[in-house]
Amino acid sequence: MKEALTSLLDQAIQTLIAKEQVPEVLDLVPQIDHTRDASHGDLATNLAMVLAKKAGMAPRELAAVIIDALPANDLIAKTEIAGPGFINFFINQASHVEVIRSILTNGAKFGSSNQGAGRRAQIEFVSANPTGPLHVGHGRGAAIGDSLARLLVASGWSVHREFYYNDAGQQIVNLARSVQARAQGLTPEDADWPEDGYRGTYITDLAEAYQNKITVAAADRTITALGDINDLEAIRDFAVAWLRREQDLDLKAFGVRFDEYFLESALYESGEVADAVTALQGAGHTYEEGGALWLKTSDFGDDKDRVMRKKDGEYTYFVPDVAYHLNKWQRGFERVINEQGADHHSTITRVRAGLQGLAKNIPEGWPEYVLHQMVTVMRDGAEVKLSKRAGSYVTLRDLIEWVGKDATRFFLAARSASSQLTFDIDLALAQSNENPVFYIQYAHARVCSVKRKALSEGADWTPEAGLDHLGNLTAPEELALALLLAKFPDVVANAAQRLEPHDIANYLREVAATFHGLYNVHKMVDSDHKNQSLARISLAEATRQVIANGLDLLGVSAPESM
Repeated sequence: MKEALTSLLDQAIQTLIAKEQVPEVLDLVPQIDHTRDASHGDLATNLAMVLAKKAGMAPRELAAVIIDALPANDLIAKTEIAGPGFINFFINQASHVEVIRSILTNGAKFGSSNQGAGRRAQIEFVSANPTGPLHVGHGRGAAIGDSLARLLVASGWSVHREFYYNDAGQQIVNLARSVQARAQGLTPEDADWPEDGYRGTYITDLAEAYQNKITVAAADRTITALGDINDLEAIRDFAVAWLRREQDLDLKAFGVRFDEYFLESALYESGEVADAVTALQGAGHTYEEGGALWLKTSDFGDDKDRVMRKKDGEYTYFVPDVAYHLNKWQRGFERVINEQGADHHSTITRVRAGLQGLAKNIPEGWPEYVLHQMVTVMRDGAEVKLSKRAGSYVTLRDLIEWVGKDATRFFLAARSASSQLTFDIDLALAQSNENPVFYIQYAHARVCSVKRKALSEGADWTPEAGLDHLGNLTAPEELALALLLAKFPDVVANAAQRLEPHDIANYLREVAATFHGLYNVHKMVDSDHKNQSLARISLAEATRQVIANGLDLLGVSAPESM
């Protein structure tokens, strides 16, 4: 519908250019948006306001000229000029329902576009330290990050999903010492337990696995435990591999996959961290003070300079991040999007400053960041804070075991990443209209039930047969649903552009509510009014397809019965 209207407006402008009423404007693409209020029409454009100054006319005057220049068509029922010069379009009833044909023709591809044109994008998400089970914050990052990847794929990007393991540094040392202490018979309650040691029951499981010389396979390596409780390095290597495997199992249960697992330790082994530091020194962006090496991040928008290498020779945490992102740039990713917790906010300026200091022609706003806020888990009206397995936090596995993958993924992705999230276990388990994922999935299952009932009337009672009778869709509820379905490609494109997958969740709730409203008012299968029923079955099937496509973007299943 928008494409057809764009073509009509383009023809109108070409006519006005030929008449020298407006100047020729290169690469002009009219901006057309769905209206928020049906009383203002179905679609609107600001074209007259954009061209008014160049045309030497008032926007409202030019809007009238554009309307007069529109070629004859069956798409537009009427037009109105609104506000400072918007043109509102009311679409013909027959055009409203033609989207049904497009949806049934395109199937799972409806809503997709080629905006990315095959260009390369990398999304880094989760990137949890291999020191314990994934917590609910990691789960939110997994749900948002994976949905972002799906949105970009649907928008024509070639997407590379990556998990970055911080497998170097003091936290890994603390992990190894915790496992060693447990293997030596100590417990977290003992005075000799490592001061910064980990306390969950997974440490006990890990120590037992190490002592039993278990073999574990992580993404890129297989390690057999030596069983020597005095070999801290061997304990460290085994513990990291064991927890990486555990995290990978959790993510697989969550329906999340990665194309690559990148290890921080590899940056040190390859010399890329040292090379990045040397490059920054050579570019004149560092200085020595107080025995430490500093980066002039204030030259690139930071509020003060930052230490790169401490007195003891150890690099600060953002330095390997600079080397890692240089590695990403060298791999040829046009876009890099980091989905991380809000606690990473302070690293954005430092990493970008380091990349700018390397003088590699890296764009100033590269990489992009999507930062999610914390998650509070509620059950029976009280906050759930502890997990026996983790010792101090609720794990992703806890949520999946309590409410299932679908509800967990939907709830974690259904709000803006910038908003704090309360995950209500009781709501996620409820089979009611108040539970959004149940409400949406039930709409999908209800359509499947309608189709089964229709086929019981005869083999020719199919959605495809209904395409010949779309003119029977005249009820306000039917037209409203068709118009809403037509918005889906725009919703997907905008969600991908703004990196906001929660827009898909909100849209699906509106689709489900509109369909349930139609279902409650009109009989879907009526042998006494076959043609009308067939048309409604086509509309219902289009609704089912859009819901299925939208749920897939969120990594949520679309059940055929509930």
